[in-house]
Amino acid sequence: MTIEAFDRVQLDGTGIDRITEAEVVAVVRNALADGRGGRIITPNIDILRRAQAEPETRRHLADADLIVADGMPLIWASKLGGTPLPERVAGSSLIWSLSAGLGRDGRSIFVIGGAPGRRGESDGATRAADRLTRECPGLRVAGTFCPDFGFERDPAAYADLCTKVIDADPDLVFVGLGFPKQEDVIARIRPFLPRAWFVGCGAAVNFVAGDVDRAPRWMQRTGLEWAHRLGTEPRRLAGRYLRHDAPYALRLLARAPGQRAANRTRVL
Repeated sequence: MTIEAFDRVQLDGTGIDRITEAEVVAVVRNALADGRGGRIITPNIDILRRAQAEPETRRHLADADLIVADGMPLIWASKLGGTPLPERVAGSSLIWSLSAGLGRDGRSIFVIGGAPGRRGESDGATRAADRLTRECPGLRVAGTFCPDFGFERDPAAYADLCTKVIDADPDLVFVGLGFPKQEDVIARIRPFLPRAWFVGCGAAVNFVAGDVDRAPRWMQRTGLEWAHRLGTEPRRLAGRYLRHDAPYALRLLARAPGQRAANRTRVL
């Protein structure tokens, strides 16, 4: 199974691969077996919105080998537009499915992110990696790194992070630092590891480490995971979710039926 086998659904100018989570895992495993690396981006409503105004966001999307929909509003908009995506593919799920798939091949991961360790306790990246290896037989850990807050403003700290990942030579790197910081890290390291895969996975490292609870499955399925996240981090997320992302999501859904009509007209 190759990346070229999947077409892309256009949502407000961003192409999203029509691909399931199981197919993502198969693509990555096959590519690694062939010595080919790649990059996965999991845009949600916020990233889709930012792509309209931010050249940096568009550059990250253009550099991705796989772009998968991490957000139910994207799935709903694709259905209303007449080009349905098969399912949501979230970074917080991919961290598990990709680790399980790589474990079957005896491959390695590097985990970046997580919360600093409390007194006498390992940091979040280490705890997440330990849990993944316990639950994904065959998976190896090439390394972990929990950068200090503000590391991106310290050239020496940034260089240290990059050097550690490059020297570890992993098969796949999970970068859980939030968008766009995680994507900047990937863009900086990727040229030095052309045979590795990279996934910007947001809060997934915190979920796996057990430092943050993910929303119940019924909230994930019904598109209410954002409400759970808002409840756990209201100060950080309220402005973004309520002032920017929610109005954009409503506009995207409202315009989607018009896209269906346009597609039908082109066919006729």
